[in-house]
Amino acid sequence: MSKKNIRTLTLEQLQKVVVEMGDKPFRAKQIYHWIWQKTAHSFDEMLNIPKKLLNQIKESYEILPVQIAKKQVSKDGTVKFGFQLHEGHIIEGVLIPSPDLSRMTACVSSQVGCSLACSFCATGLLDRKRNLTADEIFDQVVFIKREAEQRYNQPLTNIVYMGMGEPLLNYKEVVRSTERITAPDGLNMSPKRITVSTAGISKMIRKLADDDTKFNLALSLHAANDQKRNEIMAINESNSLEVLADALRYYYEKLGRQVTYEYIAFNSFNDSIEDAKELVKFCKIIPSKVNIIEYNTVAGLNFFKTTEDRLEKFQNYVESQGITATLRRSRGKDIDAACGQLANK
Repeated sequence: MSKKNIRTLTLEQLQKVVVEMGDKPFRAKQIYHWIWQKTAHSFDEMLNIPKKLLNQIKESYEILPVQIAKKQVSKDGTVKFGFQLHEGHIIEGVLIPSPDLSRMTACVSSQVGCSLACSFCATGLLDRKRNLTADEIFDQVVFIKREAEQRYNQPLTNIVYMGMGEPLLNYKEVVRSTERITAPDGLNMSPKRITVSTAGISKMIRKLADDDTKFNLALSLHAANDQKRNEIMAINESNSLEVLADALRYYYEKLGRQVTYEYIAFNSFNDSIEDAKELVKFCKIIPSKVNIIEYNTVAGLNFFKTTEDRLEKFQNYVESQGITATLRRSRGKDIDAACGQLANK
């Protein structure tokens, strides 16, 4: 009989299991502490749990930890991980230190591959194999956090769900992973330090509002007119800008939080002043800010980064209209760890 993943259980479910095995309910809290605070990857690490109970648990339950299969360090200090899942699939996560080391950002994946096939993204060239579980997302954060502490002697400051996959197509597990990361009996990080990025799944943006989620939302926009967005992001055909705008209004009315728009500047495609005007108009739907991102070349894809001159004019125009527009320089390009490059190389 196949064993169940113990990390899918809530504390209440674990208490029920422990009591049914003839032990006291407080043992469940101890086991939960080992799993989520001490981040134990085996039952044998749980030193204060009676052997009899552990043996009973081992008969029906298992821990399926993520393991580091490969690690690459960029000349700019970015660290890319190839994480191996229990059945052999590889996903990627990245530690992105700011140049002054004041920020340590973990970029984590939410799916094996991706089903959205955005035409500029390396991950979009892969098929989606499956969604990640909350504990597999959690493990990525644990390893990247440890790397920040050991390599840079700095704490992890931010987490972005901007790795492989579309987080809102794995809604339940993504939200549960944020709950475990932010819980006092988990990693105890502030939800304000977490950003979940979506390509634009409007009904799930509404659900984020209905569920009163506490983390930040980013939307990968990349074009603020439907014709151009359809060309590079197939998801726009079923989630047009008008539909997205309605969902974003709903989100803001419920939660009162501004949204960040991610905007990759492609040479002579979406980087003109006319494009900037369309972006500003979309930004004024609800309070928002923009991250303008350098494009990182992906072999086999016919997109190129814009020129410094066009980039500067674009950013200046957006800012002149009262919109905060931050230019995000690429990190980890030499190890294919930059935005849009994650593809299991």
